[in-house]
Amino acid sequence: MVKHAQLCEGNLIFLWESCVQDNRARSDDAVTSFDRRQSPVAAELQRGVCRALRALGLSIVTELSLANGRRADVVALSGGGDVLIVEIKSCLLDYQSDGKWRDYLPFCDRLYFAVAADFPHEIIPTSAGLILADRYGAELVREPVEERLSAARRKAMMLCFARAAALRLQHHLDPACGLEL
Repeated sequence: MVKHAQLCEGNLIFLWESCVQDNRARSDDAVTSFDRRQSPVAAELQRGVCRALRALGLSIVTELSLANGRRADVVALSGGGDVLIVEIKSCLLDYQSDGKWRDYLPFCDRLYFAVAADFPHEIIPTSAGLILADRYGAELVREPVEERLSAARRKAMMLCFARAAALRLQHHLDPACGLEL
């Protein structure tokens, strides 16, 4: 099954790379978020985080709705089925005014905070991972405490992830297909 997933991912990457090559020639390096709700700083951090996680071999979905009604900034899935959630904090005020990150813990094996290099990262809880990011990439500074998901929750998260990714791909390929994202 892992071999099949790797082959499918390899074919998708090949198709994606040909699209990316076309886009590189005309890219102005603009950063936009998936739903355009994020601040420009948060969108830049999100892009850097996604690039770094993809370089580590993880699959990524941004702005994923969870079963508790929360939306995770970045959800990453490893080839072995590990689920990671990254909460992006664009500034100190964003961190201080938003405590919903605790609601993400039941939906991931590991929770990370992604912040800019000038963020006072000593205030990030030591149980959470720490990622320093910018618009071009990110560096994993600290691993979080791992709390493994139950089999049922893992299956639910993988289905949620797969459905979101498939629906977004379909919408990308056919914007008039009637999907509301």
